Amino acid sequence: MSKTSLSHSRPENLPQPKIQWGRLEESEKFAEMVKLYRQGKITSDELRRFRLQHGAYGSRMTDDYSMVRIKIPAGEVYPEQLEKIAELSESFSIGSAHVSTRQNFQLHWVALEDVSEVMRGLAEAGLTTREACGNSVRNVMCSPLAGVCPDEVFDPTPYALATAKFLLRNSMNQSLPRKFKINYTCCEKHGMARIVDVGLIPERREINGKPQNGFKVFLGGGLGAQSFVGHQLEEFTLEEDLLYTIIAVIRVYDRMGNRDNMARNRMRYLVNEIGWEKFHNLVLKERTMVRLTQSVLVKLELDKNPEVLRKVSISSEMPSPPQGLSRWLKSNTIGQKQKGYSSAFITLESGDITASQLRSVADMAREFSAEGRLRNGFAQDIVFRWVREEDLPRLYARLMEVGLANPGALTMASVVGCSGTTSCNLALTNSHRLAKEVQRKFLEMKLDEDDDLRDSTIKISGCPNSCGQHEIATIGFYGGGGRWEKNMYPLYTMLLGGRADSMSMLGLNTIKVPAKRVIPAILKIIEVFKSEKRQGETLSSWIGMIVEGNGSSKVKSLNDIKEVLRPVVTPPSIEQDEDFYVDYGNDGTYRARTGRGECAA
Repeated sequence: MSKTSLSHSRPENLPQPKIQWGRLEESEKFAEMVKLYRQGKITSDELRRFRLQHGAYGSRMTDDYSMVRIKIPAGEVYPEQLEKIAELSESFSIGSAHVSTRQNFQLHWVALEDVSEVMRGLAEAGLTTREACGNSVRNVMCSPLAGVCPDEVFDPTPYALATAKFLLRNSMNQSLPRKFKINYTCCEKHGMARIVDVGLIPERREINGKPQNGFKVFLGGGLGAQSFVGHQLEEFTLEEDLLYTIIAVIRVYDRMGNRDNMARNRMRYLVNEIGWEKFHNLVLKERTMVRLTQSVLVKLELDKNPEVLRKVSISSEMPSPPQGLSRWLKSNTIGQKQKGYSSAFITLESGDITASQLRSVADMAREFSAEGRLRNGFAQDIVFRWVREEDLPRLYARLMEVGLANPGALTMASVVGCSGTTSCNLALTNSHRLAKEVQRKFLEMKLDEDDDLRDSTIKISGCPNSCGQHEIATIGFYGGGGRWEKNMYPLYTMLLGGRADSMSMLGLNTIKVPAKRVIPAILKIIEVFKSEKRQGETLSSWIGMIVEGNGSSKVKSLNDIKEVLRPVVTPPSIEQDEDFYVDYGNDGTYRARTGRGECAA
């Protein structure tokens, strides 16, 4: 396939980042703190609190390397920023970056002394790592389809960016009881408003004869060893009350959150322990106080200027459609509410992308996107928006050239997997590699083309802490260890029936599945579904009925699913299958081994 004449060009009318998130002096301070630590003038705990607040997370079993987490507020990232991340990954990391489920980029295995250099490079590109970890408000998320979604009432992106800008380095955000997460979403289908501390969905109501923008606000959700679905604060929260509401929630949590027990100090535990009614009343009273005492001081700086779009024109002709185009169009693209444009999702394996691929993606953003930038998604993916429909074949061809044209992005074949034992101290299994194995198998089997499976999801975590969001998956897994006779093997607990839309619910624990039997177990569920499905049923709706105990004639409940899977999950002896006792991506016999967690400072 020959390249177009515009490849690797630098159009002059590209938009530049509107917000400078980074500060060079923070990189200098980080270098100073590392020097003091090496000299024995501050303790490892003192350094730990500081580096977490500045976005450097400890790597597995060592204090000498860090994972550097780059905040991407609302998921918006510009071509020059992608190129800077690529450069830094080659110079100081492992030559690749990782897209998380919270729209961040992560660089793994950065030497402690090099973190300040990474921070400096990011600041020069307008990016920051500040408050990407630690007891602070983490990256403010926004649906990757915000502004182009056919079902949205209005674009929440300006609100997400303004919220992130207001809270970054804000004194109220420096020493919370634990991390705090805020999600904006465009509509019920394309976000996770009910499973975070503060979730927001745009609404418009007529008040006194005039249409008013506002939000449905959900509080107290969250995923982890104990998970909760959030509660709606009130019927409708006016735009003018949005910031007061967020401040009130943070202040109530800061004042009343449990600072003594790290295992129970997320806001969802506070809501559960004192009860929703009491928490709800505290927030409303606190909001009244904020409005009365700080209304002159605190304002959201909303940028509501109309989107300035570039004219994108691909000149050269494509004589024939590339192989696999129709499959990719079906499973990776969504038509926008703007006629003639589509959004295209890049399928990444467990969120991984090489430096070379990042540079190519940056070039493609310049070439194909009328808005000249990209969005990180909610499922470890990257999204091209504002692509002319007639240019989609050429975009696909360009993605093929750099190994990023896998189909399945918007189907069950796009599997979420946290970093697992590749870098995390708390992980018990290599969920990162397992997610890749499942995705590769499903694409090989062309399951992404099956409409019955399209609305289902698979999410995998390396421990119960849910960085892989297993509780909101149709089929979810979290890692642990099992033992057969004297030998240990990697093991996952399977959950069924989770979802994160308007009918949000948490998946139910079903059965323990050895790592090397996860793929056969999923395929067995699909096989039974195909034999049992009723007219119009999808895998997701079928599993939902089973979770409620209203399944089909032969498989009515979770107990029936357990019986179906029991022969699949029974361990062999080590003499029968030595590989069974080895985790994906490892050479030696499995051992459950963890270090000190750093989810909190």
